[in-house]
Amino acid sequence: MSLQIFSGDLGVIPYFEVHSFTDKIFSGNPAGVCLLETTIDDDLMLRIAAENNLSETAFVVAQDEHHELRWFTPTVEVDLCGHATLAAAYILFDHLGYEGDAVKFETKSGEIMVWKHEDFLIMDFPSRPAERADRQAAGPSA
Repeated sequence: MSLQIFSGDLGVIPYFEVHSFTDKIFSGNPAGVCLLETTIDDDLMLRIAAENNLSETAFVVAQDEHHELRWFTPTVEVDLCGHATLAAAYILFDHLGYEGDAVKFETKSGEIMVWKHEDFLIMDFPSRPAERADRQAAGPSA
């Protein structure tokens, strides 16, 4: 599904709702995808995410060799979201005719690559080093 959000001086912002991890209507994990010509104010991204009220909305800005990607819930910005990343890649590959077999996203969590292979998208999450947990802070053991 695609909509258009009107935003004053910004003109029209293309908006899509994508359901990841499914091939059936009204199932999967929904995410919004907004395609921006340039970065917009954080508060506006938050308001758009709140208005559409999905668990996450991805905001994508095309750059020369990559796409900037940020994710917002209806109440906060989050630093990583898998299904909204796949949704953004799906829109780029399948609806906008993105050429090539991989798209590179630059995020606050680092670089994320998504490859298209036939009808599948394959994603490489950024890694985070493991941190030692205090056993007492973790709670009682089972």
